[in-house]
Amino acid sequence: MSAVSAPEERRAAKVGGYESSRGDVRAFVPEGARRILDLGCSSGALGAALKLQRPDRYVVGVEFDADYAREAEVSLDRVFTMDLDDLPAQLELLAELGPFDCVIAADVLEHLRDPWRVLACATSLLEAGGVAIVSLPNARHWTVIRALLWHGSWPRRAAGIFDGTHLRWFTLRDARELLESADLVTTAVSRRYWGGRLSDWRARLFGATPLREFLAYQHILVGRRV
Repeated sequence: MSAVSAPEERRAAKVGGYESSRGDVRAFVPEGARRILDLGCSSGALGAALKLQRPDRYVVGVEFDADYAREAEVSLDRVFTMDLDDLPAQLELLAELGPFDCVIAADVLEHLRDPWRVLACATSLLEAGGVAIVSLPNARHWTVIRALLWHGSWPRRAAGIFDGTHLRWFTLRDARELLESADLVTTAVSRRYWGGRLSDWRARLFGATPLREFLAYQHILVGRRV
């Protein structure tokens, strides 16, 4: 049996977080949305699922990883291989395909140097009333507090809250301000719970209390352009 290469190991570690069809995100995509911009589209699984739901959808993906981008081209209508931090300089390329009904940024903005500017540029391509769906890990999760207070260090991992490629960190308040800076009005917030040692039902029970800000490992926010 041949050994697994380092790139294969790194990709395997990210499969659950970056190659999912993200039903939790798709649940917020308006049924009538036909032109969708997926920032950080990865292998295109999310966009493919959106097109399966409604075949007349036109999904444009933007992806930094060339291997992922090539895979996404099989499922999506257009895919641009670029660093999202360069999006403001390349905005005209996407503007020619807009306006869009929906912009999706699922667990990608935290990897950017300037997510505020990138999101603002992307949402400028939304038509009036269009929505942006943003998913971000919660920097206020209890595991963060434990790592800092008990261990005095910030772990580096392949995926999750402590993904070693994260450049920015957001609490729910920070996430709301991120949307506001992009001229979006937050219309919905969804919390994803991962209890760690706590069972899922206990996490959801505590989610009805102020502890929810420490138990939600991820926030999904929906913002509408007015």
